[in-house]
Amino acid sequence: MSLPADATSNPQPSPWLVRIPEIFEGVASEVLKRFGASTSTKLGQDYYLIKTLTPKAIHHSEAAKFARWNLPMDHTWPCNPQKMDGFIEKAAQTLLKKFGERQPQGIFIGQLNATSPDKYYKSLASNLRGRTLQIFPKLKADTVEEQVSTEETLFCLVGKEGLFCGMQSPRASNGLYAGGSKYIDQDSPDTISRAGAKIAEALHYLLLHRPPLVAGSHWVELGACPGGMTSELLARGQRVTAIDRAPLDKRLDNRPGLKFVHADVATFEPKDGTHYYAILSDLNGPPFESMGHVIRLSRFLKTKGLVVFTLKVPRIETVDEPCELFRKIVKTATAAGLRLFAQTHLTYNRHEFTLFFEKP
Repeated sequence: MSLPADATSNPQPSPWLVRIPEIFEGVASEVLKRFGASTSTKLGQDYYLIKTLTPKAIHHSEAAKFARWNLPMDHTWPCNPQKMDGFIEKAAQTLLKKFGERQPQGIFIGQLNATSPDKYYKSLASNLRGRTLQIFPKLKADTVEEQVSTEETLFCLVGKEGLFCGMQSPRASNGLYAGGSKYIDQDSPDTISRAGAKIAEALHYLLLHRPPLVAGSHWVELGACPGGMTSELLARGQRVTAIDRAPLDKRLDNRPGLKFVHADVATFEPKDGTHYYAILSDLNGPPFESMGHVIRLSRFLKTKGLVVFTLKVPRIETVDEPCELFRKIVKTATAAGLRLFAQTHLTYNRHEFTLFFEKP
């Protein structure tokens, strides 16, 4: 039986939730336009509920790098949970009815305003997940890091605007958490710099694409001062050769696994026979100069060796300028034999993106 003509000629737009970090708010309207958004509603701090006829653009267009996280909207419930009797039970039963037969590998629920000092919705998200897990059949993934990155998870976000849910793989969503972010405690007296939170989140993000780090893997870090990233790598059992013209924080003195080279990155030359698991570059210089250092040292990478590269861009006022710089940097790296396999904007990035390459 053939379908009615309007069923094939008039496709309906798909509802989607995309997270555009607040630092990109000035270009958010252009990003949403490139996602094909016919309508958009702001939710929470940096989420946009859109309808689009081209959802593939959310994953594959150049503007995708400006969206930290995304999710198809399989169920939306606009409401004010705080003013609703029995919200948790009603929501949990609805999730079971709508998603139970789809057998998600896990269920993870977050809040639309993750950094809000109001703890109500953090508690609500936790309690809703707890009740939902009670009534769902046993799931494979109890924790975010137990998820298989390519299998579907039920993600939900809740806030004063309501409940917003969908199923998608963590890799397609660009994050293992609902909302995509892993927040790192920076209030510890051992915290050396904000950069430590960047590499901590980057290592978590890598689980979407690669197995967990092997203890004792050797990293070379370019421009390590004051040592925030160095400290995080050492805390994870990695070995680090840290290079900088400035000294590291005194708290890193005599740390096991650390070799500090007090020199300019441009003059550093490893000994013959040296092989690194990874190169880490968070240099503040011009992007092509920074990539040049990475390329020069990439011959010392092991096969499938990793490069974690922070692409610093001028203040972001348009979509096209950072995209053009990104294309040129990736083209340069590709010509040198490095393959880009992931990119993202981390919670602790500013006007910069974190790029992940590997040596084939």
